[in-house]
Amino acid sequence: MRRCILLAALLIAANGAHAQDAARRLAQDAVIVDTHVDAPGILMDKWADLGIEARDREFDYPKARAGGLDVAFMSIYTSHGQDTDGSAWQVANRMIDGVHALVQRHPGRFALLTSPADVARLREGGRVLLPLGMENGAPLGDKLANVQFFFDRGVRYITLAHSGNNRLADSSYARDRQWNGLSPFGRQVVAEMNRLGIMVDVSHLGDASAKEAIALSRVPVIASHSAFRHFTPGFERNISDEIARLVAAKGGVVQVPFGTAFINPDSAADTQAHFRAINAFNTRNAELKAQGQPEQDRAAFDKAWAAAHPVRSSTLAQVLEQIDHGVKLLGIDHVGIGSDFDGVDGELPAELKTVADFPNLVAGLQARGYREADIRKILGGNLLRAWAEVEAGASRQP
Repeated sequence: MRRCILLAALLIAANGAHAQDAARRLAQDAVIVDTHVDAPGILMDKWADLGIEARDREFDYPKARAGGLDVAFMSIYTSHGQDTDGSAWQVANRMIDGVHALVQRHPGRFALLTSPADVARLREGGRVLLPLGMENGAPLGDKLANVQFFFDRGVRYITLAHSGNNRLADSSYARDRQWNGLSPFGRQVVAEMNRLGIMVDVSHLGDASAKEAIALSRVPVIASHSAFRHFTPGFERNISDEIARLVAAKGGVVQVPFGTAFINPDSAADTQAHFRAINAFNTRNAELKAQGQPEQDRAAFDKAWAAAHPVRSSTLAQVLEQIDHGVKLLGIDHVGIGSDFDGVDGELPAELKTVADFPNLVAGLQARGYREADIRKILGGNLLRAWAEVEAGASRQP
């Protein structure tokens, strides 16, 4: 009996090792595209040479190669506060400068990517490709010419708004809506993005703004890092089934994130409340400043919030359930990945802590019966197809 038990255990271990090897091989061979990595913001706070191992970061070159990551959209993120104080344009340019500096330091390890047509050529030699995604349209200010300016600097998607309403659209986190759709300027920006070949990103948008952006765009749109609201009722930051279907009908892709805040219902509720509390805090401080009175202390606010809202946990299984739901709802051609690595303070599933862990995601998909061709679509094929269609639409402009 003991011998039988031992043989069974060895067989299980061998099968597990074989499955992991198969997952690693596919991760290395497939083109993995992650549409949301927040490395640039951290580079501005504390520079790290991401061409070598950076132990306190979730993205660097050695981890990317270990995980098979080929294309990592660098998030050029600016806050609602930076929009309000007029610094967003400068902050965005500094982040872009940081990404360019990283590529210049390591031309054999990184390359800027501005077209899906260049992926095969530029990834030769093991390079990790770095396209730019602008998270929040705030750096555009009120100048339509800035869309061209940032296109020329390499930006290939723009998330129209972030944590607060802006000149373009309403945020899903805002309690009150300014536009109930897109602003007149926002409509101009979407048309200009279509003309140039910049992907319209509806993550973070309020529902009415997302619907109008999708309807107005002549080419596919994306949700660069949005989980499905099906699992987190009331969390507007995640995409509803209705809006996800609109994205798919336009030929676009919903990119599933890994952060606990998106895939754990309790954490999602905390996140919604947190952004609204921050917006209220900032509004109150602006009022106090205008009145010449002392402002509230942000550190004290953060400390009190953290004490009242413990960190939650999440699992790889929850990420896989999100992907399963998206595939059943939209079809295999309209689901991808947008991790939010380096953007969620490490609040990630234990199996998906860094970009080195993509083989765990692949193994999970394989265990759920996904065919290799379909896994390749989820890992990056769908996003590259949609991006190519956006680029082709720009070339057809008069």
